[in-house]
Amino acid sequence: MSANHSSLLTRYTNQIAVAAGKGAILDLACGGGRNGLYLVGQNIPVVFADRDPRALAQVEQSLAAEAYSQSRHLATLWQVDFEQGQVAPLEDRMFAGIMVYRYLHRALFESIRQAVYPGGIVLYETFTVDQPRYGRPKNPEFLLEHGELQACFSGWNILHSFEGVEQDDQGDDCRAIAQIVAVKDNPGLPG
Repeated sequence: MSANHSSLLTRYTNQIAVAAGKGAILDLACGGGRNGLYLVGQNIPVVFADRDPRALAQVEQSLAAEAYSQSRHLATLWQVDFEQGQVAPLEDRMFAGIMVYRYLHRALFESIRQAVYPGGIVLYETFTVDQPRYGRPKNPEFLLEHGELQACFSGWNILHSFEGVEQDDQGDDCRAIAQIVAVKDNPGLPG
């Protein structure tokens, strides 16, 4: 099973599992799938979405391991380019939750908000404008402004919010990130 998943997933597994009662969690721009694989290992249904067929092949290969023999049926692979100009891939799709790690395409923010069921969850973590001090990415298009992620999910029930510098697990490298874990309030309720 994936040992390199985000610590946010471990911390919020129960809340993710509750949300997953409404459907699958979308691992948006999943890459090799480390985070989604963790959830599948916890018997949570996941849609692994990426534009790169090699990334999805890597996920498929990981799912073939014995560790996932009882839960691989919970995984769905979706090859999709979220940055297509005139296409809105999330339109008319709903998920119990969406997680996004180390990926930023601002044009998707509203689509992400709309594609989560009421009571569903979003976990989002990516780099901030302070990241160029520590390494890549350096392009401002891929870096969150201060407070941007919090503002995007205002009105949601924020379970966790962090913005700052974090060391990797080995204590070698630093990265400037913003994180949020937020639950979409049910319509008609305050918040």
